[in-house]
Amino acid sequence: MDISERVKSKIEGVITENGYLLDQVEYVKEGSMYFLRIIIDKQGFIDLDDCVKVTELINPIVDSCDFLTDNYTLDVCSKEKGWE
Repeated sequence: MDISERVKSKIEGVITENGYLLDQVEYVKEGSMYFLRIIIDKQGFIDLDDCVKVTELINPIVDSCDFLTDNYTLDVCSKEKGWE
């Protein structure tokens, strides 16, 4: 299981319990930085407050993942139309 799948298994429950859909988890290196990108969706419109709320929900869980050994930026964002 890769890092993205491992993170997904840790955070999906708390995200869905709070009315959101976990659309995708990506762990990618862009330039010299790693990003843990959590893409969420829900019925209606995702706004900045939703992204902040999900960040606050998952941050302690992600911080406890001992398999994330690189420095990374946690990026919670909405599913964009046409995102694939």
